[in-house]
Amino acid sequence: MTSVVVAGAGSIGSLLAAHLAQVADVTVLTRREEHAVALRERGLRVSGRGDFIAQLGATADPAALPDDAELAVIACKSTDLEPLAARLEGALAGATVMTIQNGLGAEEIVAAHGDWPLLSAVTFMSGTRHGDAHVEYVLDTATWIGPYRGTTEDDARRVAELIEAGGLKAQAFPDLRPAQWSKLVFNATVNGVAALTGLPHDFHFAQTDQLSDLGRLVCDLVDEGKAVAAAAGVELHDDPWEMNVLATQRGHRHFPSMLEDVEAQRPTEVELINGALVREAERHGVSVPLQTAVYRLVKAREASYSE
Repeated sequence: MTSVVVAGAGSIGSLLAAHLAQVADVTVLTRREEHAVALRERGLRVSGRGDFIAQLGATADPAALPDDAELAVIACKSTDLEPLAARLEGALAGATVMTIQNGLGAEEIVAAHGDWPLLSAVTFMSGTRHGDAHVEYVLDTATWIGPYRGTTEDDARRVAELIEAGGLKAQAFPDLRPAQWSKLVFNATVNGVAALTGLPHDFHFAQTDQLSDLGRLVCDLVDEGKAVAAAAGVELHDDPWEMNVLATQRGHRHFPSMLEDVEAQRPTEVELINGALVREAERHGVSVPLQTAVYRLVKAREASYSE
């Protein structure tokens, strides 16, 4: 049976670990030993769109990870990526490592800490973590995977098939950038606006009839993001505006992660999402005043925590 390490046990890491444990030997790397103990002793419960308890290994010590791991998924938020990648230096010698962060630049951060073959992924599924050993599966959309360093589309396809065998949705791409950029523009817009307005991702984001409708701003932000993608030579896999509208029609109140972070006064992923988009715009000479304003306002919102 395939040996898999999932590094990071937030909502996405927990969902991946629990489902992969149905078809693979899974070990979770946690930050806290008490978290690892809870997973070893109680298993990992999935509720919501799933209903089962997964049995898996867990440790807070990178040196205790299995030597025979074939795949390692780094499933933390981008704000935790650098210290987690540093913890993994010298470990997982035989593994292919897959990043699954929002935004741009996660692969470069991980690559600086080891010569592992790398896959790049983005995910649209979502969940809610209710404790160290319980995650609720909320949104059952796909994880997109592509080659990055020392890997091929076939490698991405094998991992996608493993994830699907565990009960989740996944799709492999020969080049992840079109899909990655679609989500980048979507996230920079939806996460940023949610963080600044306090609104969940609901019908307000798609309304455009009245002069005051929020959807007009969302549409303009998306258009700026599309212009940056075009300047970078990326043909988007999906239209971020259509992605936004479809998501608002699903009938549930989704709270984007950046909104959850600012409400909890935690650091956000704004640098690898909005910051990455604004820096790409600057590099290609594209004017993005609205995206720049959102980026700076979210940074100011973070600065307000200490005030």
